[in-house]
Order: sequence, then structure tokens, then C-alpha cells
Amino acid sequence: MNEEKEEIPVEEIKELLKAVSTEIPTLVKSVIGSVFSEEAGRNMGKAAGAFYKELVDSGIPQDVAVKMTEKYMSVFTNLSELLKGMGKGKGFMGKESEVEKEIERRIKEKLAEKHGREEETE
Repeated sequence: MNEEKEEIPVEEIKELLKAVSTEIPTLVKSVIGSVFSEEAGRNMGKAAGAFYKELVDSGIPQDVAVKMTEKYMSVFTNLSELLKGMGKGKGFMGKESEVEKEIERRIKEKLAEKHGREEETE
């Protein structure tokens, strides 16, 4: 049997991760800036008002419409918190997940193995 072992392009992965780690925070900060702008605030207020009005006009009791509107707005709040956490270089919901830690650990292991093999052949 002739099995060819595929080499992991460690340097390419390293460069890709480096690029992603610099580009993603910039993108997230840009999105956060647009979400938290004065105009975005006005638009969210208009959206909440329109949502509430539509509920009441449809026959939903006012107290229920208020609760539904609060939940509607909490979606934006939760999304903004997620984006803020990502903008600070943290993982999902502002916390580094176990999966992210494991990925980082394995990448470091592969890099160490690769560098160890290169030193042995030199």
C-alpha cells in the first residue's frame, strides 16, 4: 500500500489566522459603529414605535403590546452585546469558548510539531 500523508500547510494557516484576527475586529467595530450611531438609535426607536402601534392596531392589549415590544427591542440589545464582545476580541457572548481554546491548543501543537521536524532535518 502506498499511502501519501498530506501535510498541513501550517504557515498558510498561520497567515490566514493572523489576517482573520486583524480583519474581523475591524469589521465588527465598523458594524458596532453603525449599530450605535445616532441615526441607528432613531431608526430603532421608530421600529419599536411602529411595532408597538401595529400590535395595538391589530387588537393586542396595550400591556401585552408593551411586553412584546420590550422583547422585540431586547433582540437588538442582545445582538449589540454579542457584537461588543466580538469587537473586544472575545468569543461568542464575550467569552472564549472551549472549542476556541481547543482549536488554539491544536494549532500550537501542530506548529510545534512542524518546527520540531524542520529542526531535525536541518
